[in-house]
Amino acid sequence: MSQKFVPAIRDIPSIQSAEFRQAMRHLASGVAIVATGAADERRGLTVSSVTSISMEPPCLLVSINASTETHDGILASRSFGVSLLRGDQEDLALRFGGQEGARGVHRFDTAPWSQGVLNVPLLPNAFCSLECVLYDHKVVGTHTIFTGRIVATRAGQGNPLINFRGALRTLPLD
Repeated sequence: MSQKFVPAIRDIPSIQSAEFRQAMRHLASGVAIVATGAADERRGLTVSSVTSISMEPPCLLVSINASTETHDGILASRSFGVSLLRGDQEDLALRFGGQEGARGVHRFDTAPWSQGVLNVPLLPNAFCSLECVLYDHKVVGTHTIFTGRIVATRAGQGNPLINFRGALRTLPLD
């Protein structure tokens, strides 16, 4: 009997980033702004990688590029807010995604923001908002996975904004 050669797991190459990006376009996901800090120290960005991970304690995770100001802000403040966007908030998703060139605290200029119980920025008219204290974090490649223990939520109205096939879309509920 001949034995089939099986390479070690570590020797199997990863796919190219372009192929990965193309495959992930098929995963519909909610769009959110993750924000941290107060006053002139506010930082935020658009993400589509928010996932619930535990009921006890209630936790979610967000994945954030380590090169961003928001990443460093979360590490410094040990807290963050997640504002799940409504279908009519595409402009904010693009702004916080860097499409308009606004950086730092200036990203917050075009919409009203409130401060939650943790003093983190939240959109008062978001589809839903969650406030988190940093529970854990782990570096994976270019990103850090932040686990947030949820300490407050606020539900809103409207229809959710989703990212699917590289475009922002509204998922009609009403």
